[in-house]
Amino acid sequence: MSATRRTLLSLAAGAALAGALPRPPRAQSGPQAPDAQADERHGLSSFGELKYPRDFQRFDYVEPMAPRGGTFSAQIATTTGNQAFETFNTLNIYVLKGDGAAGMDLTFDSLMTRALDEPDALYGLVARSVRVSPDGLTYRFALRPQARFHDGSRLTARDVAFSIRTLKEKGHPRISQVLRDVADAVAEGDEAVSVTFAAGRSRDLPLIVAELPIFSEAYYGGHDFEASTLEAPLGSGPYQVARFEVGRFIAFERVRDYWGADLPVNVGQNNFDEIRFEYFRDRDVAFEAFKAGAFTWREEFTSRVWATGYDFPAAQEGRVKRETVPDATPSGTQGWWFNTRRPIFKDPRIREAIGLAFDFEWSNQNLMYGAYRRTASFFENSDLKAEGPPGPEELALLEPFRGRVPDEVFGPPWSPPRSDGSGQDRALLRRADALLREAGCTRDGGQLRLPDGQPLAFEFLDSNPVFQPLVQPFIKNLGLLGIRATSRIVDPAQYQARLKDFDFDVVSARFGGSLTPGAGLREVYGSRSAATPGSQNLAGIADPAVDALLDRVATAATRAELTVACRALDRCLRAGRYWVPMWYSASHRLALWDIYGRPAELPKYGLGAPAIWWHDAARARRIGRG
Repeated sequence: MSATRRTLLSLAAGAALAGALPRPPRAQSGPQAPDAQADERHGLSSFGELKYPRDFQRFDYVEPMAPRGGTFSAQIATTTGNQAFETFNTLNIYVLKGDGAAGMDLTFDSLMTRALDEPDALYGLVARSVRVSPDGLTYRFALRPQARFHDGSRLTARDVAFSIRTLKEKGHPRISQVLRDVADAVAEGDEAVSVTFAAGRSRDLPLIVAELPIFSEAYYGGHDFEASTLEAPLGSGPYQVARFEVGRFIAFERVRDYWGADLPVNVGQNNFDEIRFEYFRDRDVAFEAFKAGAFTWREEFTSRVWATGYDFPAAQEGRVKRETVPDATPSGTQGWWFNTRRPIFKDPRIREAIGLAFDFEWSNQNLMYGAYRRTASFFENSDLKAEGPPGPEELALLEPFRGRVPDEVFGPPWSPPRSDGSGQDRALLRRADALLREAGCTRDGGQLRLPDGQPLAFEFLDSNPVFQPLVQPFIKNLGLLGIRATSRIVDPAQYQARLKDFDFDVVSARFGGSLTPGAGLREVYGSRSAATPGSQNLAGIADPAVDALLDRVATAATRAELTVACRALDRCLRAGRYWVPMWYSASHRLALWDIYGRPAELPKYGLGAPAIWWHDAARARRIGRG
């Protein structure tokens, strides 16, 4: 997901066993079923909590008098839809075809937009208010009559209804699958749209719908929505495409007469005249470009570079500044993911044995300057992480699956063991060997063979060599076990195509975390997404217990219920050994050319860049970039 003024939620396919767990009867709460009077609301959240009152003037974390002007330039740091890190060849990011360009979400408005100092609250953007039916199945959004597309045409309820229906029918699988429980979207004149949901819908589906991009129905009357295209689609957001070179850069210019500039949700935001994203196929080349000032805002993800790379003249002279900003959000899940669709990875004992060959402690100390902690949980750096034996509430969710999930689910959750830091921990390798023998593997000379006699051999696939210093010692240890592992780097286009088709053995990937996870988790861990090309379920997880717990996460009526459901889910996922977990850091490492200003206190749940940052002309002049 790009770090812009608005974050499109991670969208997902549905779970196969919704409702498989016993559930006590209760009235729905939060956005599922608000007050029976269906009163008018200025915002929505998962559990009905809103910090800001109806007449709020701005978000607390913005600088309302922030100057406007200048350029924000960066690399794409996170992706959504069909976006890729290394290149782009289409400006349509909401379909499966092509590799989408960074920043395109800046060009579209949505019904509501997120507050970064609350876990999941949304406030009106195109929609000035919303009313919810007593059963929580119909949301009627009242639109602002002043909303306009960039060509001056009015944005109406028909455009909203068209957008929802089109994304459900033709959107990227990550979007279309989660919208399956949208029963209908109907315009009621120009200024009201009613969205009806199917019974049993997920808790967060109305929030997802409220953040969807709004397209012009008239524009797509003459354009193919599913096409991969380099024509910038008509939008209504604070920026529009200015210029680009395919695979090299894309620049957006601020819309001077943006219709929503003075709304409370936009005060102090969208301050740059230009936002530009640069593309590089190699991280080292990208860093050299940053050192030369080719782009000026960088979040550093490579510990080696952070520890040793900032000794160049601009950094020594203070023209480039570094700072570490605490990250209060869940760290997400980064690791090497096994494609369990492959027969060689069907047995979790084999997957665990492979993971034991990765010596994190040695890698962290010798290759990553001790900058990281080992990830154990699918909800690391949050209260959603399972710890110790399950409590009574977790057991109530897990008991229906006793005998169908590993026994360890009912004890302390599995965590990767700590090595001796030697790089070749013999005790862990012996444990791995025992697991392989237990799984029926045999040795033929130096080659390990599966129970069917086939060699245990697989490939690490990536599009960037950045992890090679870590992969190669991993491969060496696997060789000691008789496992023949190799590493292949392919071009970004081929890499994306292979991911979409699940044509790989093992890949490295990171999925961002959320303070209020919901239906989006089905996209990564649900059975239906395991069979959906282009989904984020890279591991191919298809487990009835996981599906049922995903349903409980998606429909939790209180934050306490959500916490219990996530912890139970964490135990099942960790017991599955679907990945070799990597590492995390509970902070953002930023390197900036000293041309930026920002609020004194950033919001708790995001950097807010570039939305609430600005160009500081005085600083820019001081370092010769005025």
